[in-house]
Amino acid sequence: MASQINKGVKFGASLSNSNPSTASQTVYVDRFVDGILDPKRPMLGPVRNGGYIIANTAPGCWGPMITPEIRGGHEVTIPVAVDGAEVGDAIAIHIQDITVTSIATASGNDTFMDGRFLGDPYVAARCPECETLYPKTRIEGIGQTAVRCANCGADAAPFNFTNGYTIAFNPNHASGVTLPQSAAENIALEAKEYAALPDNSIQNPILIFAPHDLVGLAARMRPFMGQLGTTPAVRMPDSHNAGDFGSFLIGAPHEYALSADQLSQRTDGHLDIDAVRAGAVLICPVKIPGGGIYMGDMHAMQGDGEIAGHTCDVSGTVTLQVEVIKGLQIDGPILFPVLEDLPFLAKPLTAEEKTRARKLAEVYGVDQIEESIPISVIGSGPDLNAATENGLERTAHLLDMSIPEVKNRATITGAIEIGRHPGMVQVTFRAPADRLERKGLLRFAQQLYSIT
Repeated sequence: MASQINKGVKFGASLSNSNPSTASQTVYVDRFVDGILDPKRPMLGPVRNGGYIIANTAPGCWGPMITPEIRGGHEVTIPVAVDGAEVGDAIAIHIQDITVTSIATASGNDTFMDGRFLGDPYVAARCPECETLYPKTRIEGIGQTAVRCANCGADAAPFNFTNGYTIAFNPNHASGVTLPQSAAENIALEAKEYAALPDNSIQNPILIFAPHDLVGLAARMRPFMGQLGTTPAVRMPDSHNAGDFGSFLIGAPHEYALSADQLSQRTDGHLDIDAVRAGAVLICPVKIPGGGIYMGDMHAMQGDGEIAGHTCDVSGTVTLQVEVIKGLQIDGPILFPVLEDLPFLAKPLTAEEKTRARKLAEVYGVDQIEESIPISVIGSGPDLNAATENGLERTAHLLDMSIPEVKNRATITGAIEIGRHPGMVQVTFRAPADRLERKGLLRFAQQLYSIT
């Protein structure tokens, strides 16, 4: 991965009148935030409208979770400004490529370690002995007691596994197999190399824990980005830029506490939706000048719901093309998944299906069959019911229709898909083509699904 970095610009600076000649066609990213997304911090770029962002990303979740000095639960890239993106616009992110570079990783279901955090173990880790907040750590040996406070030497990891595994990938990254204790411990001794940690990552690689509760389980790989989006308008931990994890910030006892009104300024960049993969188009709200695109938490694979709480977090390279959509005024992300990721009922009608529908319509005096196009609107909230309501409200606002109509359409031409339990969903269905065209969104679906 190239290490060229564009000179940083301030988030608060207006980019609407910036000179395109000063924007870069490609911005390379290999540096990371400390877990906190802050609209007052400098960002990289700007990248040209229509240009590219190429990044080397670090694993999310478990590595940062056992690295107390990372304050957000993840280790995401420094945000990149997009030339001409203003508050109220949106940015279409065309996901060109996602390539896993890790040789192995470890993951599993977690448990919080009492006494090692202030209110939230993802955000405010604290040494149980010297009580230092966000302590620097050192590694002593391998296993679940290997992360030690650099100040006093205490076992300082705020999380342990309840059931965990180490998984190695084949060279073409098509599949993986979970490993026995001896292999997991051998890998733990060279954890950074097997994780392929980017040079500027500061996380403790989770492979040092050498979990081995699942052995000999083969799994298919289909990588996607667990974190991809724009910077929120208020400072918040990266893993909490969503309605479910973000709810933990309301009235929290640590310095990153938010009010409910402040949480509404999130952008839902922490998606954990497996359809956010190569070939898809993710459209994100712009809530600060320049947008501030960031990414991380690449997953090797994940079933809907991420029900274990975590999946196989890996290092990798990502190539994105970005495009500003003026004045779209959306509150959260919109996704156009690749065709095979659409629910059965949401897939575009084939020519044969349209012919059958027209013949049936004629029998009953229906003059015209509606031209309908797949779209997926993201909703988030403290639980799945709240996330669904949020997704329905966002969809109704986007398409100028009532919530009951959205419910009907999602029932007979789509689905409510669970991205992450407890509170991230996709409201996916076939929407009227003229509504999408009115919003400037029809062309994305036409390109992805070969619709004319």
